[in-house]
Amino acid sequence: MSNAQTLKGNWNEVKGKIQERWGEVTGDELDKVEGKADQLIGLIQKKTGVAEEEINNFVSSISESGATLVEQASERVRNYAGGAAECVQDVAGAAKESAAEMANQIGDQAAAGYEQAQEIVRRRPAESLAVCFGVGVLVGVVGGLILRSR
Repeated sequence: MSNAQTLKGNWNEVKGKIQERWGEVTGDELDKVEGKADQLIGLIQKKTGVAEEEINNFVSSISESGATLVEQASERVRNYAGGAAECVQDVAGAAKESAAEMANQIGDQAAAGYEQAQEIVRRRPAESLAVCFGVGVLVGVVGGLILRSR
């Protein structure tokens, strides 16, 4: 027979299969033995008169198939988790590329604006100086008014 841990781990499935096969055994009786292999075999023998070896083989086959199902489910969960992690990595990579592309565009636009400002200053230096002086005076006046109001 499979070990007691496997039997206990698959107890609900084993219990259902035993009741299917040997209807004379009640759920309450099975609840009392709850996965204890020796008591289970004794109970089934007492209720049905079936040989110990037949009971042993039946319970072993149920326990092993249940363990196999658990292993398959675990493998599927691992595969899904791996797929989810891969998907997250793909999304993160795409976000990184998009952010880098956007930063490059902003840098290009800033460089273009700087070049335009330089060109304007080269073409019209006097007007540029007058605008800068006017902006400086305006900032000074506004700053003075703000400080004065406090």
